[in-house]
Amino acid sequence: MPAITRSKILILATDGFEQSELEVPRDQLRDQGATVHVATPDGEAIMGWDTKDWGREAKADLALADVDVDAYDALVLPGGQINPDILRVNEDAIALIRTFAERGKPIAAICHAPWLLIEAGLVEGKEVTSYHSIRTDLRNAGATVVDRSAVTSGGLITSRNPDDLDDFVAAIQAEVESGASRHAA
Repeated sequence: MPAITRSKILILATDGFEQSELEVPRDQLRDQGATVHVATPDGEAIMGWDTKDWGREAKADLALADVDVDAYDALVLPGGQINPDILRVNEDAIALIRTFAERGKPIAAICHAPWLLIEAGLVEGKEVTSYHSIRTDLRNAGATVVDRSAVTSGGLITSRNPDDLDDFVAAIQAEVESGASRHAA
């Protein structure tokens, strides 16, 4: 895997993403030198959710259908309640997540985004964390749930909430640079 300065990271999201959970990884990874693209279902800009109301728009770089998994080193899935709930019933989004996993590329999911990992069938036997309200879902899908700011297990990076964003981004960087997930899938 490349140094973060030579890596390409994809963020997959739709309307209702938790504002900070898209913007902070996008901006911090870019600040570290990574190329970061945002893919949306239709390639159009999406609207964030900022605490208790609609937030700012995020520009899309490409549509979900145009993603070439081989062009990216990792996938980031922001949370919020709305965004992952919409994406988990989008067959193309779930197929993309599975393809990242099949190719041994790190997948990072924060807050409610581990719902997508459940839907893709990726959490069984993995140690993960999430927002507290979906931990039973993770256990029921066969994951071992822990309460830590960032957890890396078998190519999956998970975090609990916006308070964990610095640790989440650090774990993404470490996983991309280590290349360990290529052997864990």
